[in-house]
Amino acid sequence: MEKRNKRILLVDDDELLRGILATMLSDYTVIEADNGKTAVELYRIHKPDLVLMDIIMPVMDGVAATKEILKEDPSAVILAITAFGTLRGKEMIEAGAKELISKPITRKGLNEVVEKYLKTEKV
Repeated sequence: MEKRNKRILLVDDDELLRGILATMLSDYTVIEADNGKTAVELYRIHKPDLVLMDIIMPVMDGVAATKEILKEDPSAVILAITAFGTLRGKEMIEAGAKELISKPITRKGLNEVVEKYLKTEKV
């Protein structure tokens, strides 16, 4: 499947960082959300192939949003993005995130991890 046909839900409350990450992922269709609650709503609508979820956000954090999405779609592929890897990252993995991506991230690093998960088709 062509990259452009793959949808990535990018969730981060930092608008500038979200813009940078969206630019890094410009080969894909990127849907953006600025908090976990909006992410859950957008997930229901778009059923993206991959979710990149920040952990610490207002309204609903990444841990709660990850649990909510996985409750509705156990096959959802969620990767956590964090600058605070150890403590909250463990919570994200326990909530069902597949992997932690540490900030700051390079374009090459981001695309490598995204491609790793998008090669595996949803079951």
